[in-house]
Amino acid sequence: MTVVERPVALSGFRKVRVLATLGALSAFGPLSMDLYLPVLPELGKALRTTDALAQMTMSMCMVGLALGQLLAGPISDRIGRRRPLLLGVATYAVASVLCAVAPGIWSLIGFRLIQGLAGAAGLVIARAMVRDLFDGDEAAKVFSLLMLVGGLAPVVAPLAGGQLARFTDWRGMFVALAVIGVLLLLVGLTLPETLGEQARHTGGLRETGRQFTVLVRDRVFAGYALVSALAGCSLFLYITLSPFVLQENYGVSAQLFSAIFAANSVGIVIGGNVNGLLVGRYGARGMLGAGLVAGLVGSLAALAGVLAGWGLYGLLPGLFLAVSSIGMVMPNTNALAMTPHGERAGTASAMLGVLQFLLGAAVPPLVSLAGASALSMTLAICVTSVATLAVLVATLRVRPRAV
Repeated sequence: MTVVERPVALSGFRKVRVLATLGALSAFGPLSMDLYLPVLPELGKALRTTDALAQMTMSMCMVGLALGQLLAGPISDRIGRRRPLLLGVATYAVASVLCAVAPGIWSLIGFRLIQGLAGAAGLVIARAMVRDLFDGDEAAKVFSLLMLVGGLAPVVAPLAGGQLARFTDWRGMFVALAVIGVLLLLVGLTLPETLGEQARHTGGLRETGRQFTVLVRDRVFAGYALVSALAGCSLFLYITLSPFVLQENYGVSAQLFSAIFAANSVGIVIGGNVNGLLVGRYGARGMLGAGLVAGLVGSLAALAGVLAGWGLYGLLPGLFLAVSSIGMVMPNTNALAMTPHGERAGTASAMLGVLQFLLGAAVPPLVSLAGASALSMTLAICVTSVATLAVLVATLRVRPRAV
């Protein structure tokens, strides 16, 4: 292994400031999607469009977050981290302003795509900068911190959105995202360049394509990547459809919806902590299987509660279990997929993210065509849960690996 001298050394307050900034940048995805969830039904009514098209504003942001990872990651490997990061954050702020003044649903959908493409730079480059700055156990601790921020962002964002909904409309939510973008840009200007010139790649598109080909041909990696994408699809079904189900079908307020959403997000954090405590004893495969079974049980319970007509009391407990299981599924799926590919971990990470966001962007609008109801949401989550377990079983039969 070649040892490359690190371009910067961090200690004391500077280290805390850099880590806090990287943590904030890693929350671009949840902030972009969750802040305006409480007013998503209002958005559709204000623009006189269908629920499916209103949800498309979520889906296009996910598409941007997916494709942007493929752009920002390789670019930062070639020219360094700082310049593409700052350009991405600045573009994100501008795109947020354009979303706020969008005259119609189609222009808003287009601006959301640009917003997602720009926000992806924060997701990918923040992780890359951690890899540049830290090794071994210290790097693992820092990544855990970023995961904690990623878990808290879905809690804070809808709560903040619910409170903002008291004073402003959906356009005001995008103004808030623009302000956040500007603040992160100002803080980002203080970040050092973490990738020295001697460590930058010069292989170009051909080398990038070769690395992706290696991953696609690995049936075990492809299987775990599909497990991750299907589990993420269940989460995105919940994220996209729950504002309409809870507010329009069950009549909850924007503030109560944000509290329910935050409680389920806390469940993801709890699931992640349970996984961290038990994975050393039962292994990544064991905990992954347990998480998928818990998700299926929760989704079946939620579907049964809806069919029985028990209202929120029948829906919410099962939904909480289904959503919480994601905290057990995602860390183990990523570890199992990426462990054999340490030499191309960045590319593997990007591929996992792309599949998650693209599938999450495609499926919810299709489900919405049948109507954004509690039945369609819980049934779709059940179907994806069954499919996820089936793919895991097929993957485990291909070639067992020790993790």
